[in-house]
Amino acid sequence: MSTTQNFAPAYLAKRMQLIKPSASMMAKKKVDTLRSEGKQVIDFTLGEPDLNTPAHIAQAGMDAIRNGYTKYTATSGIKELLLAIQAKYRRENQLDFNLDQLVVGTGAKQLIFSALSVTLDKDDEVIIPAPYWVSYPDMVLLNDGKPVILETSGDNGFKITAESLEAAITDRTKWLLLNSPNNPSGSLYTETELGDILDVLERHPQVLLMIDEIYEHFSYEQDYVSPLAVDPAIRDRTLLINGVSKAYAMTGWRIGYAAGPSFLIKAIATLISQTTSCASEISQKAAAAALSGDQSCVRDTTALYRTRRDTMVDLLGKVPGVTCPRPAGAFYVFPDIQGLIGKTTPQGKTLGNDLDVVHYFLDAAGVAVLDGTAYGVPGYIRLSFATDLETIKAGCEKLSEACSQLK
Repeated sequence: MSTTQNFAPAYLAKRMQLIKPSASMMAKKKVDTLRSEGKQVIDFTLGEPDLNTPAHIAQAGMDAIRNGYTKYTATSGIKELLLAIQAKYRRENQLDFNLDQLVVGTGAKQLIFSALSVTLDKDDEVIIPAPYWVSYPDMVLLNDGKPVILETSGDNGFKITAESLEAAITDRTKWLLLNSPNNPSGSLYTETELGDILDVLERHPQVLLMIDEIYEHFSYEQDYVSPLAVDPAIRDRTLLINGVSKAYAMTGWRIGYAAGPSFLIKAIATLISQTTSCASEISQKAAAAALSGDQSCVRDTTALYRTRRDTMVDLLGKVPGVTCPRPAGAFYVFPDIQGLIGKTTPQGKTLGNDLDVVHYFLDAAGVAVLDGTAYGVPGYIRLSFATDLETIKAGCEKLSEACSQLK
């Protein structure tokens, strides 16, 4: 063994001991490995549209390459895209932002991380409702902050209340980080619920609000409402995070954008200038075409996903031991599988928790799902319905058969 291997852990920063790999990325790696070994796996794990990027958007990217738009850009983004983002907020959210209040990043994930990087000092607290996207707590930890996990209940759709938020705020609280529609639960805050939350924040002017709106267009039961449309008074300390990955099936193009007060946007842009410099000019051109072009592709995708959602919920609802609420948004279901915990597999193993259930489904049914523990809520699993109906039907049938074999 080489000297480098012996001392490898010592070379790493201590902060790396605090974080873990993304659960969804690890699941994808495992599925890919099983498939490379010739095994058939139905994959409900990855939060990625199964559709191709719409043709007019892809064409804009190809045109950008042909026309030589392959250079560095301004750190905050090309003006064409910033204008398209500005128009998007006016058209869809009735919100006005100056161009210096907008910034483009290499995915929404980079912008969330950057916002935390430019604001958190050691042990500053970030309130994160559970269930949460798996990356939120680790991004806080990587920036020397302290994630404060705010528990919610499935009884009220996994939403925080004004009372629970008030109780969680301390003099160290720097951010409330919301995700609506939520990954993994699909919960979507109403205008009234947002109003109650914003009333609490108005009493605590030291607390910033970051809201991840990446699933904004996948709202099935009600129109999405942005918090700034509910209470403009909190505008000077609210950061909106969004991107083109989900709505336009552009995950690989890696374009996100943020809107917020100019002091925060400037700080984020400064950090980007010293890290990734700028987002791909090719991708920015395609994103501008997405935001400013025909939006029927988004409406069509939302209608398609509504059908897929209803199919998956109806099928899982027939499985003994599984309770599957109908999500209001995003493209995941988050069923309660506590009725399966404590049961015994045909091989004699007792399912002690949601992780055991996930492994059983993969081994016995060849169906990959994610555990609720990774999202801060044990006893649940997450399944993506961003896949075709035949796959949904086949996968749910396999899960039903695997559950029927439990004793």
